[in-house]
Amino acid sequence: MLADADTTQPPQRIRTPATWAVPAAVLVVLVLWASAFIAIRSAAHSFSPGPIALIRLVVGTVLLGGVALRRRVPLPRGRPLVLLIVYGLAWFGGYNLALNAAERHLDAGTSAMLVNVAPVLIALAAGVLLGEGFPRRLLIGMAVAFGGVVVISVGDGGSRGDATGVALALAAAVLYSVGVLSQKVALRSVPALQATWLGCLAATIATAPFAPQAVQQIAHARPGDVLLTIYLGVFPTALGFVLWSYALHRTRAGALGSTTLAVPAIAVLMSWAILGELPTVPAAVGGAICLIGVTIAGRRPRGAGRARPRWRDWGPRAWRGSGRRARSPSCR
Repeated sequence: MLADADTTQPPQRIRTPATWAVPAAVLVVLVLWASAFIAIRSAAHSFSPGPIALIRLVVGTVLLGGVALRRRVPLPRGRPLVLLIVYGLAWFGGYNLALNAAERHLDAGTSAMLVNVAPVLIALAAGVLLGEGFPRRLLIGMAVAFGGVVVISVGDGGSRGDATGVALALAAAVLYSVGVLSQKVALRSVPALQATWLGCLAATIATAPFAPQAVQQIAHARPGDVLLTIYLGVFPTALGFVLWSYALHRTRAGALGSTTLAVPAIAVLMSWAILGELPTVPAAVGGAICLIGVTIAGRRPRGAGRARPRWRDWGPRAWRGSGRRARSPSCR
C-alpha cells in the first residue's frame, strides 16, 4: 500500500499545474513581446537605435546571468559556443538594432506584422540547410507573404517615404531567422536559459561601442523613456525569454511557435490604445496578407506530429543539463 502511494503521487504533482501554467506563461509572453514594439516606438523620442539596444541588453544580461549562474551549468565550448555567439549577434544584437531603426519610419503595428514573416524565412532556410525540403504549402505561403510585403511597400512605403522602414523591418526578420536557426542547433547541447543568457551577453559586448552615446542621451532623456528602455530589458527580454523557455519545454515547439502569430494583432491594439497609432490601410491589408501566408506556410499535414515525440523531452534536458536520464516533464 505504501509503495503504491509513493509511485502514484509524483505524476499528480507534475500534471496539475501544467493545465493552467503553460497557457498563462504563453499569454504573458505574447503580451510582453507585443509591448516591446510599443516601448521601442515611444523610447525613440529620447534614444537612437543603438542606445536603446544597449540599455535593453545590459539589463537583460544582468538579470538572466543572475539566474543562469545560480544553476552552475558549465560554459559551452567549441561549436556550441560559436553557434551561441552567432545566435546572440543576429537575434539580440542585429535584430534589435534593425527593429529600433525600422520603428523610426513605421508604426509599431506595421513593424510587428513585417517582422512576423520570419517563420516563413526560417522554414525556407531549414529546407536548404537542414534538408527539410519545400512542401507545397511552404511555397504557397511564401508567395502569399511576399505579396503582403509588396502591398505594404508599394501602397504605404512608396507614398510616405517609408520604404526604408520596410527594408529595415524585413532585415530584422532575416536576422531573427538566423538567430532562431543557430539557437535550434545550439540547444542540442546547451540548456535554453544558459543559451539565452550567453546570446544576450554576446550582443551586449557587440553593442558596447554605443555606451558613450547612451550615457549622453540618458542625461537628456525624459524619465519615462529611460524607464521604457529598462522595461525592455526586464520584461520582454529577461522575463519573456524565461517564460518562453518554460512553455517550450512543456509543449510542442511547432504548436508554441504558431502562437506568435497573435503578436502583431496585440501590438496593433496596444499601439492604438497607448500611442493613438493605427496602421494605414495598405499596411493593414498587406500585414493581414503576410499573416495569412505565414499561417499557410506553418500548417502541418494531419498526423505529422505523431512522428516527433522527441519534442516532449526538450524541457528537463534543457533546464537541468543532466543528459539522457532527465526524461520527466517536471522542472523546478
